[in-house]
Amino acid sequence: MELKILLVCLFVAVAVGVGIYCRKTTKTVDGFVLGGRKVGPWMSAFAYGTSYFSAVVFVGYAGQFGFKYGLAATWAGIGNAILGSLLTWWVLGPRTREMTHRLKAQTMPEFFGKRYDSKALRIAAAAIIFVFLIPYTASVYNGLSRLFGMAFGLPYDVCVIAMAVVTCIYVVLGGYMATVMNDFIQGIVMLLGITAVIVAVVLNNGGFTEAVNQLSYISSPDSAMAGPFVSFFGPDLFNLLGVVILTSLGTWGLPQMVQKFYAIKSGPAVKQGAIISTVFAFVVAGGSYFLGGFGRLYEGQIEYAANGTPIYDSVIPTMLSTLPDVLIGLVIVLVLSASMSTLSSLVLTSSSTLTIDLIKGNVVKDMSEKKQLATMRVLLVVFIVVSAGIALLQYHSSIVFIAQLMGYSWGALAGAFLGPFFWGLYSGRVSKAAVWCSFAIGVGLTAVNMVMGFVGTPLIASPINCGALCMILSLAVVPLVSLVTKRVPFEVDPPSAMGAVDKEYEREVAEEERLEGAGAATF
Repeated sequence: MELKILLVCLFVAVAVGVGIYCRKTTKTVDGFVLGGRKVGPWMSAFAYGTSYFSAVVFVGYAGQFGFKYGLAATWAGIGNAILGSLLTWWVLGPRTREMTHRLKAQTMPEFFGKRYDSKALRIAAAAIIFVFLIPYTASVYNGLSRLFGMAFGLPYDVCVIAMAVVTCIYVVLGGYMATVMNDFIQGIVMLLGITAVIVAVVLNNGGFTEAVNQLSYISSPDSAMAGPFVSFFGPDLFNLLGVVILTSLGTWGLPQMVQKFYAIKSGPAVKQGAIISTVFAFVVAGGSYFLGGFGRLYEGQIEYAANGTPIYDSVIPTMLSTLPDVLIGLVIVLVLSASMSTLSSLVLTSSSTLTIDLIKGNVVKDMSEKKQLATMRVLLVVFIVVSAGIALLQYHSSIVFIAQLMGYSWGALAGAFLGPFFWGLYSGRVSKAAVWCSFAIGVGLTAVNMVMGFVGTPLIASPINCGALCMILSLAVVPLVSLVTKRVPFEVDPPSAMGAVDKEYEREVAEEERLEGAGAATF
């Protein structure tokens, strides 16, 4: 117990220390929100990866889908690495960095507003982000708190409040740079931790061959297949495909993910970051789902609801509870790292969006930079308090699965934004009507399905599949509607012009660094 407490206290001290150290970067809005757009490839890649993978993946998704699909759940991790990381960086990274720099956009709603010349679209996007990031944030609290309860015997409420306070301190103090620096440190912990845990769990079940052999004898009530949990595609390929699409394609339209491309400092850094983030995803996401694939070996030990349904969020904590105390302490720091990095990214995205896109120019007509910074810090606190409150309410209600909350959030956000963002980067023929249609589909289908699920039978049984469908529809609807409606006049730069913008930006950065160096020398 002493070792666990020491590791957690050390982690918290480092996180807060980084926040204090990064205070000097938060004197401007651009510095607070994007770190001055000077973040290197390693920090950007780790910030992307740690924002991507949190307790939602490690506890919620790995537990639920590993239990349902066995070792085939590893395909979700492979999809996260290839589609959710590598292709995202290759396809979106360079264009996003250059386009947002040219438009001087600091948030995704600001990009929509300037790219499509519409204040209404900007306000609508900001409202969608604020509303639908809340359930995702609540799911992050949930996963972490279950592990803390297992390791320390602390009440769920205490864990949620403690995590909220620590995250609030270092993000309010250090802004985006504090987030990415902590993400880098936390990412290293995640890489080491997930590797150690996989080895320990497999050895605890007699080694890899013996563990797979035991798993092969377990049957599935939903499949007549022999050894369904060790098969290549598992007992339910269709629903597994929905998980892969939601968790991989979703990153293309999530504001807290694509914002990492706004802040990276140069074109070459994007190419380097693509490789780093992909390797990170293979280890962390692939490892998490692979670990969850052995969940069926513990089906006699996990928690069950009153109706006999497995409580999937208890699968991974049950597996870990059999490990030595040293490894449990490492896992706690691992999941704390993943969760706080995701949480900090979510609250920073929400508060900056609300300030820059809703309050500035609408509620407060003349808003100075100092007022914007103060407002963002206040909203950070508000957002953390609200999401923590919802996490506590969710825990004490009948909604018990992390995956439900994340599915609704990702489905609405990526379902609304994926098509308009992607086509807005690559095509000059997109119309405002097409963007509005995508917003309506993402939010409308998710909300209708969620409400119908609460009152009776949902339109689509799985919120995961509903979210995946929203994303695919968004990609298809935007070009189709744009064919029959008036496009927004906009010239999308060809690659050669993008390269010219890149060189101009690098000259600006070099000049800023020269002036900073001259100022320091004079001082």
